Amino acid sequence: MYSEKVIKHFKNPTFVGEIDNPDGIGEVGNKVCGDVMVVQIKVGKKQNNSTPIEFIKDIRFQTFGCVAAIASSDMLCELAKGKSLEQANQITNKDVSESLGKLPPIKEHCSNLAADALKNAIKDFRSKN
Repeated sequence: MYSEKVIKHFKNPTFVGEIDNPDGIGEVGNKVCGDVMVVQIKVGKKQNNSTPIEFIKDIRFQTFGCVAAIASSDMLCELAKGKSLEQANQITNKDVSESLGKLPPIKEHCSNLAADALKNAIKDFRSKN
């Protein structure tokens, strides 16, 4: 039912946890299945020529949910870390799902939640700065 990548990210998530003093927090939930995801980001700044670029320096998640929800959260963090905020904000549920080797159709909503949680964390960061 699940790909090897899904099982790997579920059993050994790299990015689970919290960030001390996060710069942005995004929380989403699905009332139908009960999955809840919180994504926290720490934003760094680097120079590209003379233009400063904000990027995701660190990212962590806490997820209450099924195998697909936890794996999607971890994969999202893997995809987003080190990317500029603009690049990270472009990550879609399809990117998350395909990076996991496809989720079963009934579990695709989990990848939607992960992508939405990141977008909410970036939005939260921008609203504060």
